[in-house]
Amino acid sequence: MPANTQIATALSKIGMVLRSEQWQQAEANSLTPTQAQILVHLAARGPARLTEVAREIAVTQPTASDAVAALVRKRHVEKCRDPGDGRAVLLQATAPGRRAAQALAVWPDALLGAIDVLEPAEQAAFLKGLSKMIRALQQRGAIPVQRMCLSCRHFRPYAHADAAQPHHCTFVDAAFGDADLRLDCGDHAEAGASEAPVA
Repeated sequence: MPANTQIATALSKIGMVLRSEQWQQAEANSLTPTQAQILVHLAARGPARLTEVAREIAVTQPTASDAVAALVRKRHVEKCRDPGDGRAVLLQATAPGRRAAQALAVWPDALLGAIDVLEPAEQAAFLKGLSKMIRALQQRGAIPVQRMCLSCRHFRPYAHADAAQPHHCTFVDAAFGDADLRLDCGDHAEAGASEAPVA
């Protein structure tokens, strides 16, 4: 079996653990997995328009709209006017919604334990490989652009001779290594096509 097929098979097995956990966590909070994803997204990133939420979690706008309507009925999400555009509506997590999102955002112990069996160098290499795969999926339009180092205009790969910290972030003006590559950074600034970093 080719290596790419082996890796895809392995990722599907890890995905099975994540899907199962998402269903269990969502059901424990009387939510569907889509509702849980939206709630966690709004709690983590703040108010957003429905179109942005649908794009970020990779669902259709009607699917997101149905899930948001249920979250509003459950008082986990509220709608408010966008201060930048009075005609637009923003969605935001309520206080009970943020508490529910906190419980939903916990990674399964089994998965964290499995990651912990990897040596630090293996974890760094794995993170780097996953980052490159996510970037390739973004470039193919299979997933929305993620707020990660490899798609950020602040990221300078291999800018330093230090093998432990070869990369540089111009936003914080600091060197860092593969183990510190970020997959969801609040300071992310999407790189244009001509400035997209390559790691």
